Amino acid sequence: MTRWEPSAELASWEVSLLKLCKKQKLWEFLRRYRHLILDDEVRAWLAEAYADRSRGTQPVPAEQLLLAMLLQVGFDVPDHEVPTLTAVDRRWQMVLGLEPSDEVAFSQGTVFNFRERLRTSGVMPKILDKTVQLARETGGFGHKRLRALIDSSPLLGAGRVEDTFNLLGRAIVDLLESSAEVADRPVTEVIQEAGLLPLNESSIKAVLDVDWTEPHARSRALNLLIDQFRRLESWLSSTLESEQLQQPPLDEKLQTVERLIDQDTEPDPDPPEGVEGGAGRRIKSGGKDRIISLSDPDMRHGRKSKKNVFAGYKRHVAVDADVPGLIVAVHVDPGNCREYDAAAPLLTELVERGFDLDEVHVDRGYLPSPHLHHHRRNGVSVTTKPPARRRATKWFPKSRFEIDFEAREVTCPNGQVTSLSSSRRSPLWASYPVKTCRGCPLQRECVPNDRGRHVDFHEHEEFHREMRADLKTRGGRAKRRQRIPVEHALARVGSIQGRRARYRGLAKNQFDLERTAVVANLFTLARQLT
Repeated sequence: MTRWEPSAELASWEVSLLKLCKKQKLWEFLRRYRHLILDDEVRAWLAEAYADRSRGTQPVPAEQLLLAMLLQVGFDVPDHEVPTLTAVDRRWQMVLGLEPSDEVAFSQGTVFNFRERLRTSGVMPKILDKTVQLARETGGFGHKRLRALIDSSPLLGAGRVEDTFNLLGRAIVDLLESSAEVADRPVTEVIQEAGLLPLNESSIKAVLDVDWTEPHARSRALNLLIDQFRRLESWLSSTLESEQLQQPPLDEKLQTVERLIDQDTEPDPDPPEGVEGGAGRRIKSGGKDRIISLSDPDMRHGRKSKKNVFAGYKRHVAVDADVPGLIVAVHVDPGNCREYDAAAPLLTELVERGFDLDEVHVDRGYLPSPHLHHHRRNGVSVTTKPPARRRATKWFPKSRFEIDFEAREVTCPNGQVTSLSSSRRSPLWASYPVKTCRGCPLQRECVPNDRGRHVDFHEHEEFHREMRADLKTRGGRAKRRQRIPVEHALARVGSIQGRRARYRGLAKNQFDLERTAVVANLFTLARQLT
């Protein structure tokens, strides 16, 4: 692997050029301080990513390609434009250590191949950690003690979201084309032998040719589509060997169609005319973990709030509270994952990278995470808002019952004391027998009819009450406003990565968020050093 050794001194033309780039500090930072990023450790990681390369043309230095990728992300440049800019933009030539020339430094294929090598080698999280070390050291925070701020934002998926008919129809067409390829037959021949409609020639709904104004039109069209799949499935069983059906690509495509049928349909107790009872299916609403896009099966429907519904992913970032804007960890989940599902991978990554967690500030959507409470019990300060109170009723709420957690006693509004208990059904509860409540002057405000009062408490009730008490103080409210830097960091990530994913699939979008975080941290470093 060729070692890239660019000159550290600025040429006269570079000095003049940097004077024109004062408002875009990333150019100056990458030119003056690229050696801080491309130290011996990073060079070794890049060399390891290319360790399996034993022949072929002399490769472009990986360090050069890394800088090119950072510029590409930072200035939102598509792959095909990167080679052109190495020939026509002197700023690119300056950062990449190229002599001014009208020849491209590398091809579009090289850009793509480098990105894939970097993604599969797992180098990008290490480079992210390198930017964190640099920013903390230059900012005077070399110690690994960390106050982490965590939040998330939606990342709209790049795949096409389709309804049940188009989703199922496209999956069947995909299976049809793969079946023809494996059987070495023309698609038209397979259609004829299997007795199928020409599903590949037009839109699925046009091929089904159903009068959608009829009462059972949707059910009739659905069952016709499922019948096409069963016919194709029967043809495959009679034409190909069972081993061929159990190998890619047919096994995966068969499973995809079966999963779509299972997730989007259910038995129809009143099937349309012409469909045998018990065999008919109808579209069902809802369903967990639904595939919503065939082109990106990892996408899911999600919601950031009750009104904000989206299709895609959730991107989570953890920010260093002591170095505003510095992203220390990132994580991507499908859109339907709960907010707190990301707490475990984020916190685990920070601990594995050697950080000593001191404080964690999160939105209350992360509060149910068992991993978060594990760290809290081990001395990490967790700052968030308590869960929203339930809608008020005419009966005394549980907040009116005082709890002595050390003595494990509960006192009701009338001063009656009972023990705090635990069971499988409820982590914490208290119960007052009928004889205690009968004749109580507050009974009409506490329990319906003539019976005792049973109160269920949350397993983290003590922590919730501490938060509510803290939130009533000026200091407690000020502490919760410390999360503002993570919102600014998310805005920076959104401005670099955009609202819509560049790639399809969870792994590629995780990588893209990692390199976006690297570039966001470079902007932070640029503000500190230039």
